[in-house]
Amino acid sequence: MIPLKAIWPPVLDWQNLLLAYRKARRGKSNQREIQQFGFNLEYELSDIREQLQLKTYRPGGFRQFQVQDRKVRLISAAPFRDRVVQHALMNRVEPELDRQFIADSYASRKNKGVHAAVRQYREWANRYPYALKIDISRYFDSIDHRILKQKIARLIADPDVLWLFDVIIDSSPWPQRPAVVNAPDDTLLDLMERNVGLPLGNLTSQFLGNVYLNDLDHTVKEVLQIPAYLRYVDDMILLGDSKSQLWQWCAAIEQFLAQERIGIHPRKKMLVPVSCGLDVLGYRVFPQVTRLGRGSGYRFRRKLKHLAKAYGEHRMTLAEIKPHVAGWLGHARQADSKGLCKAILGQVYFGKGDTAGRSPGGSGRVVEQQSTKPAVG
Repeated sequence: MIPLKAIWPPVLDWQNLLLAYRKARRGKSNQREIQQFGFNLEYELSDIREQLQLKTYRPGGFRQFQVQDRKVRLISAAPFRDRVVQHALMNRVEPELDRQFIADSYASRKNKGVHAAVRQYREWANRYPYALKIDISRYFDSIDHRILKQKIARLIADPDVLWLFDVIIDSSPWPQRPAVVNAPDDTLLDLMERNVGLPLGNLTSQFLGNVYLNDLDHTVKEVLQIPAYLRYVDDMILLGDSKSQLWQWCAAIEQFLAQERIGIHPRKKMLVPVSCGLDVLGYRVFPQVTRLGRGSGYRFRRKLKHLAKAYGEHRMTLAEIKPHVAGWLGHARQADSKGLCKAILGQVYFGKGDTAGRSPGGSGRVVEQQSTKPAVG
């Protein structure tokens, strides 16, 4: 591969900065910080461009908060102007480097995603009898800055772009529980000098996560020659004809990852016959059928009741509620879940007044005045 050159001028191009602003504000234009930025748009974008040109740009502090989706995650939200800078960089770099990734890397890529990964797994589950699922232990907290920068430098030859990546990577907040994985040839000085961790919430983090494991992906496909392998962020699934072969491949992957200073979670290695089903990115997938993952329907039903209560108390409108319903239905309809969708949507209705959010007679239903139920077909 020939490293990318002359990317910096397109990054600083005014139209690219304007596009970056529009992408960064998408779906969030009612936030005060973004409104103030937009009010002084020409000045703000000119200031960003000048700071990048003079190399005086420094990212601001992160706002950190926790979210819970099957497990608690610490999210680090960058200031809006930093999100604009990251979009401006990704607009020019990501489409070029995406071509270097293998076809079966599915996270944060155009025309990929969860549903494509699930479809590919199910196709392979009809060809191979066994599947091995492995997960990297605390992946984003473990990413080694020095190794990451070396990997980027092999892909990009533009010194200005490398400078900006360095600034963004170096601004990462130190993980609450630093995950430092020893490489075989480590010394004590190596461990003391190394910075690790990328913040969940940065636009660049998902992309850099793909860059960090790109060497592994190519080793798996070109050296180990594993025909049925897919990766979504730090979740990897391998399929094969024999258990012993899958365990051999797993050992080879672990050995490779040790040189990258990351490791497989010891309690998250699972080898099963595909006929028993496997949890794949929120779905329970069998060769002939795909079900929603455990608890998905229950969690959405509970959320729907909270939305109904908020509507009844005039805290939300139907226009604000419908995207939540449509989003879950889009996820659920990728599985064989027609009956479940009808059951959940048939139990909760949206009304206003004293009965909103509670059920007359203890049935769990909200009095129906307006329904958000889309047609389930």
